[in-house]
Amino acid sequence: MNNCLLCESLLDEKLTFCDLLNLKKPKAKACDACFDKFQRISEQHCPKCYRDGIDEICIDCDVWTKKGKEVCHKSCFVYNNEAMKNFFSQYKFQGDYALYSVFTEVLQRELKAYRDYALVPIPVSAEKYQTRGFNQVTALLEGAKLPFKEVLEKHDTIAQSSKTREERLQSQQCFKVKDNVQLPLKILLIDDIYTTGSTLQLAKEILVEAGVKEIVTFSLAR
Repeated sequence: MNNCLLCESLLDEKLTFCDLLNLKKPKAKACDACFDKFQRISEQHCPKCYRDGIDEICIDCDVWTKKGKEVCHKSCFVYNNEAMKNFFSQYKFQGDYALYSVFTEVLQRELKAYRDYALVPIPVSAEKYQTRGFNQVTALLEGAKLPFKEVLEKHDTIAQSSKTREERLQSQQCFKVKDNVQLPLKILLIDDIYTTGSTLQLAKEILVEAGVKEIVTFSLAR
């Protein structure tokens, strides 16, 4: 028996006929009660960035548009939700690597739509990697067994979580393309949390300058 990674209760794992034939058990990582606490983004969302609860272009996307920046983003869950905030507090900020597999099935299902794109995770700086011990975005993709290509590097800056909304929108460039890397023509940039979009816009800027023809973005939470 396995335990829920979030509440540690025993998981009720049901074997199917195919599981028996393949001698495999379902690999659920969170119980239904815990997973149901995460809030899915509704059908009523910003058409550009998936901000929940509105059906028109949001304030942040309007700012990017006025700056000549295109937003083409998709996200799955609302970040401003107690369960999701607790998840990221434990996973990202406290460095609980074991939680990387909680959203495996969600990511496998959602990212099927991007088969023509190379999956490119947002990197963490060397300093942040040394402190946390892992990149929270690549860990999510590894847990979902999704191939990805690391083409960017990031130098250390003030954490986005400690900035105001205005400071995020004015963030300075912190990315560079890795040396001697072959860039795909179509990229899906992937981050864990989308707040104002500044991190993804900065990464897009560098990739466009390097010659990438098409870039869309995705995050687990918005």
